[in-house]
Amino acid sequence: MSARTYEVRTYGCQMNVHDSERLSGLLEDAGYVGVPDGEQADVVVFNTCAVRENADNKLYGNLGHLAPVKAARPGMQIAVGGCLAQKDRATITRKAPWVDVVFGTHNIGSLPVLLERARVQQEAQVEILESLEVFPSTLPTRRESAYAAWVSVSVGCNNTCTFCIVPALRGKEKDRRPGEILAEIEALVAEGVSEVTLLGQNVNSYGVEFGDRQAFSKLLRSCGSIPGLERVRFTSPHPAEFTDDVIEAMAETPNVMPQLHMPLQSGSDKVLRDMRRSYRQKRFLGIIERVRAAMPDAAITTDIIVGFPGETEEDFQETLHVVREARFSGAFTFQYSKRPGTPAAELDDQVPPEVVKDRYERLVALVNDIAWEENKRLVGTRVELMVAEGEGRKDAETHRLSGRGPDNRLVHFAPPVGVDVRPGDLVTVEITYAAPHHLVADGGVIDVRRTCSGDAWEARNSAPSTTAGVALGMPTLGVPAPLPDAPACG
Repeated sequence: MSARTYEVRTYGCQMNVHDSERLSGLLEDAGYVGVPDGEQADVVVFNTCAVRENADNKLYGNLGHLAPVKAARPGMQIAVGGCLAQKDRATITRKAPWVDVVFGTHNIGSLPVLLERARVQQEAQVEILESLEVFPSTLPTRRESAYAAWVSVSVGCNNTCTFCIVPALRGKEKDRRPGEILAEIEALVAEGVSEVTLLGQNVNSYGVEFGDRQAFSKLLRSCGSIPGLERVRFTSPHPAEFTDDVIEAMAETPNVMPQLHMPLQSGSDKVLRDMRRSYRQKRFLGIIERVRAAMPDAAITTDIIVGFPGETEEDFQETLHVVREARFSGAFTFQYSKRPGTPAAELDDQVPPEVVKDRYERLVALVNDIAWEENKRLVGTRVELMVAEGEGRKDAETHRLSGRGPDNRLVHFAPPVGVDVRPGDLVTVEITYAAPHHLVADGGVIDVRRTCSGDAWEARNSAPSTTAGVALGMPTLGVPAPLPDAPACG
């Protein structure tokens, strides 16, 4: 009997993306195999987000499309997990009774057991835990990339932003011990990974649980002593807890990249107060100034919400002022949308949709103009790129490859003649053209550095499909042996 196939569909933030890697690892550990492209999976898992207004509609629309497919395929199963499942546990099975399993953010490790129980008992299984029992990083993980990896330092959040439902769904912050994090990174490097992104809902408050206010800066410095680890990034910090020791650690640790994602949300002190964001415009701009003083070439990105309840035109102008002063290299911009269960949904003075839309369009235009100006300054400079996989959507038609610079800017470049360049390898190029959201280097590759990450990518893509993927849980003693045909790096 052939193995059952699975597919995980992911919505939402980096936390959800990393959780999906764990869900894939759990299913493969239980004997499932990833579904081949173009085929219908025996098990479809939705890993959901509850932050955006259309999250519910998107989920139920997709579930509706699958209802007739499932009816025609005896034995097919559908599971729904993530933040929306944590929030709407009963609603999902009522609106979509053909769903077999509903599980929450605190018990993703239960998925294989719940699928089997639903199959045997022939009824839906709903299991939502209110608190974390096992730290997710102890679970098997099927990494999507051979050369770059997410590494969780914490889960949950202790903040109470009025627009955000995440703390209610993922719980209070829980921190991993530094030794466990570093052991996981060392294991990843041994498998060929050369870039890690440290991940937390509020990553720079790491250490609050065990009482060390400088734990995050110490962790960054420790990453600097791991041989073979080329690049370290992190997301997302909170301006209220962002301290100078973190800036110093970034500037003084060579493999910590000169890139920072610092969520603004609003430039208005009044709106920040209403959002329950515990910093003000002056503090935010002070952080940007100190980061730029320590790392002049740092690229800083942000998150901004327009149209928060009570936001006036004057408040919005304060946001535009911060954008002009901070000169972000990019921004994730959002039109405020009511989320049931958040305090902001009950606030008076909801801003009319047409006003929100107008402000949003003006904000996006300014962000793009500044990002373009900042990118134009890089024309003629040399940059070392880590070759990426799947990031250049037009690479095939433009005959280019794509990669990320140390500052995380996306660069499309002409491939070198006669040299096989693989994802994970490092190339040096000169920027010849700038657009708002990317750069181009068409002058040829100046240098190629083949890496263990490129070797790992090549080994993964030449291996049989049943062994594809870097299946790592949290390491215990020492570093696990490399996958078959994968070189050990370090």
